[in-house]
Amino acid sequence: MKYIPNTPEGTRDRLFGECEERRQVQTRLTTLFDRRGYSEIITPDVEFYDVFTLAGNSIPQENMLKLVDKSGKLLALRPDGTTPIARVAATKLKDMILPRRFYYKQNVYRSSSGHKGQNGEIPQCGVELIGASGRKADLEMIVAAVDAIRSCGLERFHVEIGHAGIFSSFMEGLTLERDAVETIRSLIEGKNFAALNDFLAQWVDQPGCHAVKRLAYLFGGAEVLDEAEELMGRPDASVEYLRELYSILNAAGYGKYVRFDLGMVHQLDYYTGVIFRGYVEGAGDAVLSGGRYDNLCAAFGRPAEAIGFAVDVDAVASCMPEREKRPVETVIHYEPAYLGRALELIDEMPYGSSELSPCARLESTLNLAREKGIQTVIVLDEEGQREVKA
Repeated sequence: MKYIPNTPEGTRDRLFGECEERRQVQTRLTTLFDRRGYSEIITPDVEFYDVFTLAGNSIPQENMLKLVDKSGKLLALRPDGTTPIARVAATKLKDMILPRRFYYKQNVYRSSSGHKGQNGEIPQCGVELIGASGRKADLEMIVAAVDAIRSCGLERFHVEIGHAGIFSSFMEGLTLERDAVETIRSLIEGKNFAALNDFLAQWVDQPGCHAVKRLAYLFGGAEVLDEAEELMGRPDASVEYLRELYSILNAAGYGKYVRFDLGMVHQLDYYTGVIFRGYVEGAGDAVLSGGRYDNLCAAFGRPAEAIGFAVDVDAVASCMPEREKRPVETVIHYEPAYLGRALELIDEMPYGSSELSPCARLESTLNLAREKGIQTVIVLDEEGQREVKA
């Protein structure tokens, strides 16, 4: 049997309308980022693997695509956009005045887990605010996340906010080994309620066990903040901080876009403060993800607080209303001496409504037009310009 090449697992060809939709999302996002004072940065598709291990990267090593260079050094296809930018900010731009704002438009690469349809080549647009901490920086980034989704013309969406400190506060009532803590974290993050209850059964007599069980359910409106503090039996700094953020966002008209997920506890070694994700009706998973990562730049030699987020461009594009593409209505047949006029003519016509004929003979052009269902052919030759029906 003849071998017919296909694309590697986790990748696929994108054709025609999909390309236009992706470009449209990228243009809208980068226009917003540029308007907000962010400068574009491009990092290599391939980095030394050590870049991600030094940073305590949020992507498990088994999900990275790795290769070896000619000197035997281990490399990795960029699994996220944030870590390389932190590397650049802490090394090549180590003398810059902070804070600085960056945006990027790049692919990230993840090893497919074998689930059918899982994408291993993900186009992202994202922003990083490096060298800024505190409430105003967090507010700026959450607002930018909301506006990023809005800029793409989507209306039915929300941004869920959590905080890395909340999980730690809830776990104070339990005395557990680190492996057990990480298992609980994973079960809460995955909203795996039954498995979480089963796993916690062995510590049911410990104070705080009931509260940890409830943490996985704490998502929704601002009322979950009150329930969280009731479960802990005391005011909590992380919860109070989220309450402050919500009050300001609500006053600025952004409250209707914001919800809470206090069980958003992923990658605690990576995120150090507020965490957020964006969800759009029609998408099967989050289309936007980000948070505060104050320890990342220090791994490359320059301590600097930072916060950012990334948008999954394809996921957003798949939720946008389908735009009807204008069909080609006219073919321009021209003699070589009239190429200049043919180009002028195609530029004068409505965008995408005409095309040049590659055929040398008019009869061939007419046949081509008929095959494509195009009725009008404009002829440019020594007789002048005229219109012919195909």
